[in-house]
Amino acid sequence: MSLVGEARRMVPSLSRGISFVYVLRLQSGGLYIGCSTNLEKRYGEHEKGSACRTTKLDPPKSVAWIEMQTDLPAARRRETQIKKWSRAKKEALILQDTESLRRLAKSRD
Repeated sequence: MSLVGEARRMVPSLSRGISFVYVLRLQSGGLYIGCSTNLEKRYGEHEKGSACRTTKLDPPKSVAWIEMQTDLPAARRRETQIKKWSRAKKEALILQDTESLRRLAKSRD
């Protein structure tokens, strides 16, 4: 399934103009966190390797997580917040494991 197909499965209405924060699982197993108001276009750029240096060198394997935001500034704040998290906390977010998220929020892991 393409990245856009996976994204549509996760968020059926990918309307342009709605701001999203997303996590891609990369070929290496790494995670890429980004935000966009045009998710389909941005995924296409990641697939082609033209979105950023990271996905040019390490292409996306799958869409791991998507979250809608009220506007682009809110999406950028959320992206910045998630980028500061540990790998364990990011994985808990992807799995929607609220118990682990609470525990990890209290620790330094």
